[in-house]
Amino acid sequence: MTAQAELDRYRKTPPPIPSTPTTSTTSTTYIDRPRPGDGPLLWRLARDSGSLDLNSAYSYLLWCRDFAGTSAVARDSSGHPVGFVSGYLRPDSPGTLLVWQVAVDESVRGLGVAGALLDGLSARVAAEHGLSAVEATVSPGNLASERLFASYAERHGATLTREVLFAAEEFPDGGHAPEVLHRIGPLHF
Repeated sequence: MTAQAELDRYRKTPPPIPSTPTTSTTSTTYIDRPRPGDGPLLWRLARDSGSLDLNSAYSYLLWCRDFAGTSAVARDSSGHPVGFVSGYLRPDSPGTLLVWQVAVDESVRGLGVAGALLDGLSARVAAEHGLSAVEATVSPGNLASERLFASYAERHGATLTREVLFAAEEFPDGGHAPEVLHRIGPLHF
């Protein structure tokens, strides 16, 4: 199956996620693969999140091109991105999806979009590559991310372990909190 055919198939039956009321109508949100043109919009979502380390706009363009298979975008009914999860399969552990960033637009926060993105992405990666674990690093105090990964582990009947992956003093720019590795597994799809 060509990449375009696979994308078309995925768009026809996107995994549902909670709809969110807008000013006067209800919009349906669906999960899709990112496209390079989404890069600037995902950069803005990351910037506006208030909690993510913001990478260059160029990196989001590249991410949408080179890691679309291990990333996901939540789109509103008009196709506009309202959330994303970026990730990659670890080269030394190809059954492990490392979640790089998760961001959700303020207008749909608290509606389960981040959890649906993570569930949809991990199911897709499991079907296409096999998946035994999900990892993510979370800065201490990022309660939304801590809850996201704890609830994901619970929904999937998996164990969640935490350990410091990078201590604060390892960051050359100083002032960065430690990054705590959240490892969820084993997963069975």
